[in-house]
Amino acid sequence: MDADDSDMRWNAHDEYLTGAEFCLQSFGAVGMHEHEHCEFCWTKFMDPNFSDGHRAFIETNPDVLTRGYASTESWSPGIHKYWVCPTCFEDFRQRLGLRLVT
Repeated sequence: MDADDSDMRWNAHDEYLTGAEFCLQSFGAVGMHEHEHCEFCWTKFMDPNFSDGHRAFIETNPDVLTRGYASTESWSPGIHKYWVCPTCFEDFRQRLGLRLVT
């Protein structure tokens, strides 16, 4: 499904995501940066290897993702600037010209 302005997930993402490059990968915690959210739907990404508590939380909350699309742009080494869940990536890919790189 290609999303439009009436989609509740849309919030002027074109201002910073148009043409952005992403790679599909597992979320990995770096330091205290132990979770992230989808830029569109706010689904949570967590690293099950960060702690026993994180692993248990993920096991009891199937909506928490451990894998998704990470921007090639980063805040600092290992910390991707943007994360997008697979559903939102496909829904907004064409509209924003999101690019998948390996």
